[in-house]
Amino acid sequence: MPLAVLYSRALSGMDAPLVTVETHIANGLPSFTIVGLPETEVKESKDRVRAALQTAHFKIPAQRITINLAPADLPKESGRFDLPIALGILAASGQIPADKLDQYEWAGELALTGELRPIHGALAMTYSASRSGRSFVLPHQNASEAALVKKAHVYAAHSLLQICAHLTGDKPLAIYNCIPERQNHTPDYPDMAEVKGQVQVKRALEIAAAGNHSVLMTGPPGTGKSMLAARFPGILPPMSEVEALESAAIQSLSHGSFDIANWKRRPYRAPHHTASGVALVGGGSHPRPGEISLAMHGVLFLDELAEFDRKVLEVLREPLESGKITISRAARQAEFPARFQLIAAMNPCPCGYLGHPSGKCHCTPDQIARYRGKISGPLLDRIDLQIEVPAIPQDELIRKQTSGEKSETIRHRVENAYHLQTNRQKKTNSQLSVKEIDRFCVLDTVSENLLKQAISRLNLSARAYHRILKVARTIADLARVDQISSQHIAEAIQYRKMDRHS
Repeated sequence: MPLAVLYSRALSGMDAPLVTVETHIANGLPSFTIVGLPETEVKESKDRVRAALQTAHFKIPAQRITINLAPADLPKESGRFDLPIALGILAASGQIPADKLDQYEWAGELALTGELRPIHGALAMTYSASRSGRSFVLPHQNASEAALVKKAHVYAAHSLLQICAHLTGDKPLAIYNCIPERQNHTPDYPDMAEVKGQVQVKRALEIAAAGNHSVLMTGPPGTGKSMLAARFPGILPPMSEVEALESAAIQSLSHGSFDIANWKRRPYRAPHHTASGVALVGGGSHPRPGEISLAMHGVLFLDELAEFDRKVLEVLREPLESGKITISRAARQAEFPARFQLIAAMNPCPCGYLGHPSGKCHCTPDQIARYRGKISGPLLDRIDLQIEVPAIPQDELIRKQTSGEKSETIRHRVENAYHLQTNRQKKTNSQLSVKEIDRFCVLDTVSENLLKQAISRLNLSARAYHRILKVARTIADLARVDQISSQHIAEAIQYRKMDRHS
């Protein structure tokens, strides 16, 4: 009873559990059965495999073929198992040698011509394969992203015939070690100097970038809120190798493959205000990452924040605190990272012109209160910097040359502050725990009294108190001083704009 055993990978959230593909050929009426909790696309692979083998002029045994995808309790989806199933049939029937099959892991969807089509999640699967010590064979379209995993042995193939030639020794495949040119390329972002005026807002965004703080910008239409948000990734510190790999793995899970041109480029996600809660957090029968995970180590920009459904906004509360999201379904559960930086923007009132020099606003206090009430207090409490973006003066607007700093200059100060934090506490200030706040955010008597007054007058919560301390710590780091002073506390308090209006 011929038997062949190959290895592949499934996807479960960010994990890629091992799947053993066992092929058994026995005497009996011709049949082709796939067991092991296969989804519809896996069940359909027998037709793709049959056609691909015939096109490549291989023989399909007129016997009882059984494919077992183990473990049996793990759901199997997508067409990535086409390749190991086809190779298992060829090995079990003696058409290709089986002695080297256990040295590799296989994934690839087969076209009816025998060509290999790209798969999604290649980065996560390659990472898991490299830890097992086996090489990974996959379609050539996924090779560049798979090669991002250091120490991984990746083989890129165009067709089933090419892989068979490799196994027989007729034409071995070379290890794919092509390093894309974009890997060492500095990402291009829009320049902050293009935004006229708004010096105070740029200062707040610099603090947010240095300490990984969330921001809410409130102001009339046309004041540059969207422009500032689009340029925010350009002042963030460069991505580390680990951060870039985590971000690329999320993109690979969602889009089918990772565009190597975006390597080490901070993600910038700006979903429309009609987006659902599932679109933000992810979901589906086979859970896929949502916008908050796709913004991993990047920026999630929510424009017209008050126009989002309140229930949709509430799903942000836990990820903002924990940096992860767990999607639970009746049959399975998946966890995705969600370490994003929230930048939100909204108008001050329904018409948008409250406080505008033109005096266009005619909204009543009740209308303004209902409009702002669409954003819950607990969500506002979790936003570190709440700032006003005023209308740009006419003289500043018509000026051709801008005097603002370039993103590169701001980023240099941000990097220095970021390195101070990581050297001191191995994390950014926004991630400090309560014990770490007590240790690294020590106040003198003057600063402590000032903060006590702010808590009393603004009726601040305990969370807002801790976030003011974190922001003050970041302001001190930008000033390159160890001790938080009353000046730093006063500036941090000024960034709790919505608390002053509550």
